[in-house]
Amino acid sequence: MTYTLFLVLIMIVAFLLILIIMVQNPKGGGLSSSFGGGGTQSLGGVQNTTNFLDKSTWTLSIALLALILLSNFAAPKVNAVDTSSEIENTIENREVQDTPAQPMAPETQDSVQ
Repeated sequence: MTYTLFLVLIMIVAFLLILIIMVQNPKGGGLSSSFGGGGTQSLGGVQNTTNFLDKSTWTLSIALLALILLSNFAAPKVNAVDTSSEIENTIENREVQDTPAQPMAPETQDSVQ
């Protein structure tokens, strides 16, 4: 439930961040110039709109990063990985076998004929 909430919030913030970035124009001709137009008093002026877009971009990007990091803690844990290796399991589960004594050397017979 919590993880799904994080995913929805991440999608909303990402969409808003895309919109804010698309509105900006790197040469100053985006939405901020259309609000500023030729007048000096229209809707707070060009400088205030640019500051708002810049601050909102930083705020949304930091919020997106924080949501992504927090969603890691809310992610459902699938299966806990067994920390012991396959070799350790084999060693622990082996059966003790009786080892035969050293094989005797083949007897040599000196046959006198």
